[in-house]
Amino acid sequence: MSNPPAHVDSWYAASANRQLQFPALAESTRADVCIVGGGYTGLSSAIHLRKLGYSVVVLEANRMGWGASGRNGGHVGTGQRAGQHALEKLVGMQRARALWDLGLEGVDTVCQLIEEFAIDCDLRTGNLHAASRAGDARELAEEAEHLQTVYGYRDIRYVDAASLAELTSAQGFHGATLDNGARHLHPLNYALGLAAAAQSLGVALHENSRVSGYREGDKVVVHTATGSVTADYLLLACNGYLDRLEPRSAGRIMPINNYMLATEPLPEATARRLIRDNTSMTDTRFVVNYWKLSADNRLLFGGGETYSRRLPADIRHFVRPHMLKIYPELKNTRIDYGWGGTLAITMNRMPDFGRLSPQVYYTQGYSGHGVPIATLAGKLMAEAISGHAARFDVMADVPSPRFPGGTLLRWPGLVAGMLFFSLRDRLAR
Repeated sequence: MSNPPAHVDSWYAASANRQLQFPALAESTRADVCIVGGGYTGLSSAIHLRKLGYSVVVLEANRMGWGASGRNGGHVGTGQRAGQHALEKLVGMQRARALWDLGLEGVDTVCQLIEEFAIDCDLRTGNLHAASRAGDARELAEEAEHLQTVYGYRDIRYVDAASLAELTSAQGFHGATLDNGARHLHPLNYALGLAAAAQSLGVALHENSRVSGYREGDKVVVHTATGSVTADYLLLACNGYLDRLEPRSAGRIMPINNYMLATEPLPEATARRLIRDNTSMTDTRFVVNYWKLSADNRLLFGGGETYSRRLPADIRHFVRPHMLKIYPELKNTRIDYGWGGTLAITMNRMPDFGRLSPQVYYTQGYSGHGVPIATLAGKLMAEAISGHAARFDVMADVPSPRFPGGTLLRWPGLVAGMLFFSLRDRLAR
């Protein structure tokens, strides 16, 4: 069998501090739980299940952390991807508060795993969420006050435009929230650290083991080209790479492509001017820009999306204008890396948790909030399998509408909607 594809040519891959390789599945084997997908969801599930005494096999089509888990912006945000006001309208105050608490637990779970398994992934503190429009600034100020007074969350505060200018040289913003409960990290080193942790606990990890299908009966039997796993439970942790493996859940997510670049290492004075306190940063555009500094003072900047399987021919050139709109001072800065790949979004931007049967669980559609919530998802799936499903059900009970037209017709509608919001972003003031 051929070797699995290498990680994409990103700054993350170039600065990976572990070189892990796991064998392809080459036999028929038995486990309590079979997990499909070697990203944050699958690896966190494996770790938490092993702690509960279950035997676990993880099947990954490529490399551990090969998908969005190894190439994302590295932001570990608080709460959920949808804001609390939206969640209060969607599910009511009591359930919105439970979702907020779970979001905070997602951040805590990331930090706890990093500490427990001594994962070296450049964990840092804080995120600035900057208002791209004047109206957004007012909404951010209201959000900060709401979280402080209603949810008792004291780690967030509003920063006006004048104070924001002291924290960053980013252009075009009207204010921001500073959330010191948020974290950011090196996403691939975090994923590789989770894989090493899972292996140390006795999880059987298999790369280059694409699942071709499965069947349910007294047990679930999961097939690859060279072997099979018979298990009591199956966890689908494929996210944007689910493809045709499970049509029953595929219609609730839309795979899209997102892109990043990394500049050359910047002088210390320049780095501190861009982001004085080394927080991560995001903006309020519908097609969000997100950025942070690396450990060697590169600007890692994410911006732009496409909605087909074809990636831009020159990703650096594709992302660079988004960066220069915010940091025109970097017009003469060399771009060393450009990369991209697939993630999955949902209609309401909330993750989709669910059961397809008593034997088959899935989580997907993290919509750009995957580092904490996918890590949390693994913990909650392990709880549910062990007979304690209440917290999993808090997430699973959030409405998760299907895209109109299912998997066949979702793409044209999404593109039309995205083009509308992209135009609104371009016209924003």
